[in-house]
Order: sequence, then C-alpha cells, then structure tokens
Amino acid sequence: MVAVSASKLSPTDLDNLMRALEIDVVALTEILVPLGHRAEMGMIDTPAIHYNLKGSGWISINSGPNIQLTPHLLIIVPPNTPFSIEVDGGDGATRLISRDCWKRNEESILRIAAPSEQPEVVQICGFFNASFGQAVGLFRDLREPVIEQFEPSDRIDGKLLEAMDELLSQEIGMGAMTASLLKQVIIALARRSLKSSQSWTDRFSILADRQITRAFAEMVAHPGAAHTVQSLAHSASLSRSAFMARFSEIFGRSPMAVLRDLRMRQAALDLATTTAPVDVVAHNAGYESRSSFVRAFRKAYSVDPSEYRQRAKNNEGDNDS
Repeated sequence: MVAVSASKLSPTDLDNLMRALEIDVVALTEILVPLGHRAEMGMIDTPAIHYNLKGSGWISINSGPNIQLTPHLLIIVPPNTPFSIEVDGGDGATRLISRDCWKRNEESILRIAAPSEQPEVVQICGFFNASFGQAVGLFRDLREPVIEQFEPSDRIDGKLLEAMDELLSQEIGMGAMTASLLKQVIIALARRSLKSSQSWTDRFSILADRQITRAFAEMVAHPGAAHTVQSLAHSASLSRSAFMARFSEIFGRSPMAVLRDLRMRQAALDLATTTAPVDVVAHNAGYESRSSFVRAFRKAYSVDPSEYRQRAKNNEGDNDS
C-alpha cells in the first residue's frame, strides 16, 4: 500500500512536531573554497545543513547536476550522500583541496580550506540528527536535498555562526545551546515551507501523509494521554485497519510501539530535569502502574529509572566542575 500524500501540514501539527523535535549536533564544519578549487566530502551517516555565507560556485550532490551556490542559500543534504563544492577559476579546471589541508581544532570544528588562498565560497555545514524519541528520525528517509533561498534579514547566518562560537567557547551548556541554535534553523525552514508552493515536508515520509502526521503530532504533543489505536485512527479520520496499515508502512513500526518510544523519551526527560517522584514520572508518561513503567523503562534504557536519574545528576555535576 502506498501512503496518500497530502498537500501541506497544518500549522498546529507542524508546531507540535517542531516543539518536540530533538537535535543532536554531531559536528560543525567550515568549507572555504577559492577560485579554481574543489572540495569533496564522502558519505556521512547523518544529514547536513549547508548554508552559503558568501560567494558563488556550485555544489553537486551524489554526483547529480550542479546546483548554483549563492549567498544565503540553505541546502539540507540527505544522510549517506556524498557531495562536492567547486568554484571555477576561469580556465575550466579545478584543483582538489587535499585532505592534508583539512584541519580539525580542539573543539572538533573541521576547517576545509586551501592554505594561503582567498576563499570565494564560504560555507558553514552542520552535521546533525533530528529525532522524536529514540527511533523516529525526521531525516531518516530523505532521498533528495531540500533547497531554500533565504535573505540576510532571516539571520540564518547569525544562528550558525553563534553555534560555531558556542563550540569554540566550550562553556557550560554548550551542547544544548548549539542544538537549540540548529533547531532554530530547522524551524525557520519549516516556517518557510508553509508559505512555499513547493513544500519540503512532502519529501519526508513521516510528514508526507497529512492524516497519519496529524495522529503522530498528537502522540508527540501528548505522549502520556490515554491513546489507543482506535482513538488515533479517529484523530486521523481513518478506519482502524487503514490507519494501522498506513502508519506501519511509514514508520516501519506499529502505532503503540512508536508511542512507547515517545513515552520513554518523556520519562527520561522528566527524570533528568525534575525531582518528581518516579510514580509521578510514570503517570506523566501514561503508565498507571509503577511496575509496568519500570519494566518498560528498563527495556528501553537498560537501567532502572532511579539509576538513570542518578547518572543524569552525576553527568550534570561533571559538566559543572
């Protein structure tokens, strides 16, 4: 069965999804390409946001046709997709920026640049994971790049430069702040999609079917609610059988399996950031029985809730020292 693609997500559904989206920044990279040079990047198992700060050139994704780079152009490259960036030198030939010129500093920011050459194209690239819970990745099935032209007034460059400064500063909360800044960029892209005739959300399998996404957004916004397959099917305006088939095809898992993952994510967050008793955490995650909650949590995280909370507290203490 092929999921039915809908035109656009509702602002409410997209807002619920964006609020719950978790960003994990894997790395930030500067790419500086002078005239007559080319930079090549192989397959990396995370998606990447490329933002062209200045200059004109070309990017080829997965050996596809060249896409012209202009200032403030944003491109999301799918995971496991090689790409190259080049700037013509006027004679039609380009020299590859050798990996010997790739320099990684102590904060793990990679700089790809030709030494002693003035760059024509300057890009910031953020490699990241974006997910809802442990198993549902927003960019998991992205096959084609997402391309959007922004303006200086959108201040996307400022957010990415600030993210890079955060990594360089190595201050307390650096990881959270960097993730927050990158999430702001994705939200800006989502807002632009609502106004665009070419909605980028249709390129994501978990967002392309508006009826299924409506039910998923409800699960994401209220994981502890008393959801059932029937209530979720009703939210999607589908029969129970049609909902089960379309949801499982898109997510590769049943609705209840995805809901358990979302509930565990909520519980882990409560344990790490609040002092609420485990019974209250269990209730907020939709469990009436503490014992069933503890079993589910142990299966998801391989530790009891109390031990998970203690580890989170110890990690916070290590970061403060």
